[in-house]
Amino acid sequence: MRIVMFAALLVLPVTAQGQEPVEIGSRRELFVDGHLIDKLVGAQRRLHEPVPREVAIVHDAPWEGAGSGYHSVIRDGDVYRMYHRGSKLGVENGRLKTGKQVYCYAESKDGIHWEKPNLGLFEHEGSKENNIIWTGVGVHNFAPFLDTRPGCPPESRYKALAGTAQEGGLFAFHSPDGIHWSLMRKEPVVTEGAFDSQNLAFWDATAGKYRAYFRTFTKGVTTGKVWKPAGYRAIRTASSSDFLSWGDEADLTYEDSPVEHLYTNQIGPYFRAPHILIGFPTRYIERGWSPSMRALPQLADREQRSAAHIRYGTALTEGLLMASRNGVHFERWNEAFLRPGPQRPETWMYGHNFIAWHAVETKSSLPDAPNELSLYATEGSWTGDSNSIRRYTLRLDGFVSVNAGWKGGELITRPLKFTGDRLGINFSTSAAGGIHVEIQDADGAPISGFALDDCAEVFGDELDRTVEWNDGSDVSSLSGKTVRLRFVLKDADLYALKFSEN
Repeated sequence: MRIVMFAALLVLPVTAQGQEPVEIGSRRELFVDGHLIDKLVGAQRRLHEPVPREVAIVHDAPWEGAGSGYHSVIRDGDVYRMYHRGSKLGVENGRLKTGKQVYCYAESKDGIHWEKPNLGLFEHEGSKENNIIWTGVGVHNFAPFLDTRPGCPPESRYKALAGTAQEGGLFAFHSPDGIHWSLMRKEPVVTEGAFDSQNLAFWDATAGKYRAYFRTFTKGVTTGKVWKPAGYRAIRTASSSDFLSWGDEADLTYEDSPVEHLYTNQIGPYFRAPHILIGFPTRYIERGWSPSMRALPQLADREQRSAAHIRYGTALTEGLLMASRNGVHFERWNEAFLRPGPQRPETWMYGHNFIAWHAVETKSSLPDAPNELSLYATEGSWTGDSNSIRRYTLRLDGFVSVNAGWKGGELITRPLKFTGDRLGINFSTSAAGGIHVEIQDADGAPISGFALDDCAEVFGDELDRTVEWNDGSDVSSLSGKTVRLRFVLKDADLYALKFSEN
């Protein structure tokens, strides 16, 4: 989805007559897609970039290595769990280096400080003193999730899909604790696909079914001296009621995005608004040799990787953002969500900025500041004996905002119905900026008592500020009725809205 600037009098899109109201109830609604937007005047949706923080974990154990990757992060109550492949995959002296793959586990109490527990489950080079949780089939791309399906038996509280085409497809796994794993059946449960990526699944409570997302290829060509596969790396989905029988397969479609290589998908329900599926796919692009490529970090390492294959030295990767309401059609931002960033060692390379599956809530490093989102992304790969994963932060719901500058702008929603007696907004303004909110009827006329002039200006920076009018904040008289919301912004960002009970 492209960032578009609007002149003060330009309206997008034209309001459709007779629109059916969107039933939002008391759900939190974000602006990662245009689902609620009817008009933008002098305002635009803005993509926000995560802020780099500390290195969370260095994968330097003998069973890990420079090919460590395909991370998943799960918050389970007071415990944060991280899973990743350990692999010595890389290039040494211009030749591809491979080795045994294992799947590893780390744990944290806060999502910031991580430990590698000594689990004693699997032997590596004669010792079980390690953090390895799996060594069998599917070890290339094991991606656990916490199953929230009502009635899920305790022995299957955690599940995973994993496997490759060479192994026959994706196998189903389960675990009572996220550490001790076993196959649910000996045969693969999904067999049509490429699978050479991080393939994943989860329980979609909104749809009432399991969803899987896995690697496939679209049609493509091989041309010139630059390496391109005979097809583009793409994403396919399927669904299941029991995690064993899968169907309804479909390739993902996109609102306004070109065909390009998407390496991982990292799709899942956003935990604060689980009716919205958010993905952090990795964009892969082969740039070839050029003066700019030679100006990137660690040229000698880049050249020796290219001696094995040009893509190992000149391919680049970065993180994207996309969102969906139905699990098949997505709005994908064409601009990067997580750019490679300032040039420094272990960056601007193939394998950089693969975002881990799931963003999780963590405490802010600022005293008394509200909690924030933590995301994790890889650094360093293919060279040496280790790589790492860095933590990034973003405000809660802070992926995309409706933004207006100093000259001001407006957002008018589609007709909607809500339940609740207060309207809360996640927003940020400058000291001189602000937001006014008007509640209109279905035809766009201000409702008495909730007009723009009745609204007390909202300014500050808060995750859930209650909007007030002259007669207070109570909107219960409008609950269940068809209304529109009009936001007038000045030097402000609006991230999310939610009706709820006081």
